[in-house]
Amino acid sequence: MTGDKTTLWLSRLSVTYRPRTAGQGEVRAVRDCSLRFSRGEIAGLVGESGSGKSSVLMAIPRLLPAGTLISGEIRFHEKGAATDLVKLDEGAINAWRWRRIALVPQGAMNSFTPHLTIERHITEVLEHHLRMTRRESRGHAAELLRTVGLEPSFLKRYPHELSGGQKQRAALAAALSCDPDFLLADEPTTALDVITQKEVLDVIVQLVRARGMGLLLVTHDLPLAAGVCDSLFVMKDGLVDDGGPVREVIESSPKPYTRSLIRAIREMESVNTLGVNTLGAGTLSVGTPGEAYACDASISGREEA
Repeated sequence: MTGDKTTLWLSRLSVTYRPRTAGQGEVRAVRDCSLRFSRGEIAGLVGESGSGKSSVLMAIPRLLPAGTLISGEIRFHEKGAATDLVKLDEGAINAWRWRRIALVPQGAMNSFTPHLTIERHITEVLEHHLRMTRRESRGHAAELLRTVGLEPSFLKRYPHELSGGQKQRAALAAALSCDPDFLLADEPTTALDVITQKEVLDVIVQLVRARGMGLLLVTHDLPLAAGVCDSLFVMKDGLVDDGGPVREVIESSPKPYTRSLIRAIREMESVNTLGVNTLGAGTLSVGTPGEAYACDASISGREEA
């Protein structure tokens, strides 16, 4: 039962990549994955590289490469009714993208078309999905940039004219453009410096909380997830090996793999005699959003943007 909350429910989801060249075999990246999260909840999906977590995230809006096999269910529960996104054709699922489910991709530079301004990236979404006029979409785009901490003048810039953190904020503005129910964030702070990581993730978390969205945060960074998430799922070899409320997973998980991850992080913390967080996200602790970043913010003395 999901109650009255709008909920995304993955049930026995599997993702299999077909070979692109002769002689290669199929790769089953995700096997019988089951998890759920609701509007107003921040869920973390963690695991080492190659564990299948990004495949799970990209399967939800059906943005995997052509020919990829998806089985199981991705059910969108709302007001007593459920829609299985796996069964929708391309035209139907396209109507769900941006308006109900939006993506903040890994590596923002790769999500922008180099010859289009930031303004055009955002206004195209607004005009296509919300049927705004050009004037309306420009005004709304300016407001979206303000929301993520960028001046409206950035609308006239091209992607290569923005720093890594600015591009990630612009990608977030685009994802928020249609006020979706759920935001999917795939390693949203990868390749950013420690302080910019904190700034960008704080913006994401604050906006998700303020708007009552659901957020699925994919990351290999367990301390980061522990600091901002309500629930936590741990992937290993294509399987969801562990999951539950974040405090229970971090403090009392019975799963050997989860315990080994936590033990490894504790050991890294214990040898970090310089007092500088080598993991980038802060020490492993469960707390309110942003709490796990407090030590990072004080390293350089730089004020948060």
